[in-house]
Amino acid sequence: MIAVAATLHRFKPRFRGLAWSAVGVGGGLAGFATVIGFVALPFATGLAGVALGTAYLLSPTWRLAVTVDDDGLAVGSPARQRFRLLWRDVVKVVAAPATNTCFVDGGAPERSLLVPGDGAPAPYDLEDRPGLVAAILSHVDPARIQHVESLEAAKKAAVEKS
Repeated sequence: MIAVAATLHRFKPRFRGLAWSAVGVGGGLAGFATVIGFVALPFATGLAGVALGTAYLLSPTWRLAVTVDDDGLAVGSPARQRFRLLWRDVVKVVAAPATNTCFVDGGAPERSLLVPGDGAPAPYDLEDRPGLVAAILSHVDPARIQHVESLEAAKKAAVEKS
């Protein structure tokens, strides 16, 4: 087998536009409340919008990355690795390649990874999702991969089955 260089897929904020809107509208509201004579409720609401939008954009989550190599995948920041999952330890992968979405089950929630595709309910996205999903699918034993149309449909079917 030919060794492949490790690839890095950084986490990135999915709702950047909403966060920037909260900062802008909140700042405008706080400024307006100050100009019309310091009205406390609009001022506090505006500051809350600025604070929440800024907190989302500056979240430490955006320092995390998924690193994929021939042995497995790792999730962590430059300062601390959250977990490492070897390919042989992957319990199951549920993948929807059409939307570049997959769930890697590492046996426990703290050792599992959701790669959220288009429309997936996650507050984050990952750089080069198609490349990450392809790397995961190429490294995991095909017997452990379940291909689905969407993760939501698979989840719904599993709930109905149980």
